[in-house]
Amino acid sequence: MADQNEQANQNQLNIELSEEIAEGQYVNLAMIAHSNSEFVIDFIKMMPGVPKAKVKSRIVITPEHAKRLLLALKDNIDKFENHFGPIKQSEEPPKFPMNFGGTVGEA
Repeated sequence: MADQNEQANQNQLNIELSEEIAEGQYVNLAMIAHSNSEFVIDFIKMMPGVPKAKVKSRIVITPEHAKRLLLALKDNIDKFENHFGPIKQSEEPPKFPMNFGGTVGEA
């Protein structure tokens, strides 16, 4: 019995989540590139009326992990839609009010 408990403890992954990372980052665009050995996913925050978009996070993963991410995301989307209904997709990019993000000043 002790051997099974020791083996279970060895197989357990301890994941640390700092407060800063736990807050998350809001992004509304992802750009994906790949080579023969890795996928690079840039998560970007675009603001209307601002010509510059900022990359908030870059993730580099192996092709195998990219496929696992795809399957895990599909599984979670399926579960979400089964519970809340279909996610609507628009053919157009999102529209923001003209004053979204505060006032714009000129100097």
